[in-house]
Amino acid sequence: MTAQQHTGPARFTGDANPYGGGDPYADYRSADFPFTRHANLADRRLGAAVLAANDEFFAPRENLLVPERAAFDPEHFGHKGKVMDGWETRRRRGVSAGHPWPTAEDHDWALIRLGAPGVVRGIVVDTAHFRGNYPQAVSIEGTSAPGSPSPEELLGDDVKWTTLVPRTPVGGHAANGFAVAVEQRLTHLRVNQHPDGGIARLRVYGDVVPDPEWLRALGTFDAVALENGGRVEDASDLFYSPASNTIQPGRPRKMDDGWETRRRRDRGNDWIRYRLAAEARIRAIEIDTAYLKGNAAGWASVSVTGGGEKAADTEWREILPRTRLQPDTNHRFVLPEPAVGTHARVDIYPDGGISRLRLYGSLTERGVADLTTRHRELGG
Repeated sequence: MTAQQHTGPARFTGDANPYGGGDPYADYRSADFPFTRHANLADRRLGAAVLAANDEFFAPRENLLVPERAAFDPEHFGHKGKVMDGWETRRRRGVSAGHPWPTAEDHDWALIRLGAPGVVRGIVVDTAHFRGNYPQAVSIEGTSAPGSPSPEELLGDDVKWTTLVPRTPVGGHAANGFAVAVEQRLTHLRVNQHPDGGIARLRVYGDVVPDPEWLRALGTFDAVALENGGRVEDASDLFYSPASNTIQPGRPRKMDDGWETRRRRDRGNDWIRYRLAAEARIRAIEIDTAYLKGNAAGWASVSVTGGGEKAADTEWREILPRTRLQPDTNHRFVLPEPAVGTHARVDIYPDGGISRLRLYGSLTERGVADLTTRHRELGG
């Protein structure tokens, strides 16, 4: 069952030129899509996965969610043909010599489980290096399914799918961006390519909407973590890496898996502002500088705001004073008393980076109520 919803216009429809040698990305077409400031809900680090596909003859479906951009080796061939870094299906054919062409309804599909349920704000269908073998068009649907459904269950007739991207032409060797205007909490996507072809990468940008019952059952959790509904609202500098890295799951694996700013030549400092999952009572803090050795922040402080009844409660309140940091170290701080807030800010001095920020605490009664209302309104 499918419900139609409005979506924004597509970008980069049209043919791609054949590979001319040299840098394979030299003629790649992209753009600044505003929705990419949101978290990638299809990030493998959050637990996203490609559950199934009807065909993956030339290249496996799992390539869709690889975090790095697609690679291309013009000389790399295998037993089935050219090896492509993406998801690629075989060429569809008609039913007979008299009708050798696929029908208008023929298409290939892949089922995606989002790493964290949320509201999708935009999608990028990246056809990098697919020049003569990309789909003519794509369409994308979403659904909200409880628990951990199997592919067979998701493909059942009783599952209601909502159209996020209607059938729309796409271009080859390009980042095809689609703004989405569907206010619904989604857990899974169905990506369709018409009639066949290949897609290198899929990025699904949006806001995490956590389950309030799960967070309440946990009791103490990381209130700023991306997987729990925290998000970055703004940052002073994004020169080397995104600030959202600081709230990704797990510990970093290398230097660029954190947040690092350019070198300051003034008397200022750098900072990140976060929105917590909901109003929470913070009791402990972790600031990790893993893999940042000659470029870790020298000092850091943490402040919160919100979480009160008076106008003064909108002011920033420092809960961790400016404290010396060590390179490549996970620093832990137990607060002398809990701090209530809806937003947090980390200031680093004077520049450099941190790899992770953790704010451990529990939801207040107001936080539970606000999350429950939002969860219900979005169909969770």
